[in-house]
Amino acid sequence: MGIKDYLQKRRDEAELGHGIWRRNHDRFVRGLDRFHQILERMPSADMIDVMVPAANSLADLLPRVRAIAEEAQQLAPSDGTDIPYSTQGTYSDLNRALSKAGNSVALCAEALAMLRCSGECAAACTGKISVERRVATVEEHIVRAEELIVQAREEAAQKAF
Repeated sequence: MGIKDYLQKRRDEAELGHGIWRRNHDRFVRGLDRFHQILERMPSADMIDVMVPAANSLADLLPRVRAIAEEAQQLAPSDGTDIPYSTQGTYSDLNRALSKAGNSVALCAEALAMLRCSGECAAACTGKISVERRVATVEEHIVRAEELIVQAREEAAQKAF
């Protein structure tokens, strides 16, 4: 582990803690890494070019996932496996949305692996459409998580009064 990795680990611990919010973030990162690993091993440059927009879309979601996880950690710190309590179940729903997003990224990587195994792919092949559909699902889960973090913020503000 180099100094850069060590500093990033310390930053992650400070901003994301050690609990469920950190695990959700890390699950998303692992899925994204796996997607890019599979993309790098595509058999032809044409197939890579076809899938780069999907890879970019997923990568663009990472800062949003991190922002949600950071704010969730600030609003409801978690250093264990328990989901923080909220009267309306907002944190439970938020955990579910982030978890589904991470799992959906892994499914994107799986769809890409299947596309890779199927051979050459034109710009409109069914494998590409499958990957793009899964990317859209990831985006939907992130949008839902963003809605829930706004709701959690509002609940916290009401609690403060």
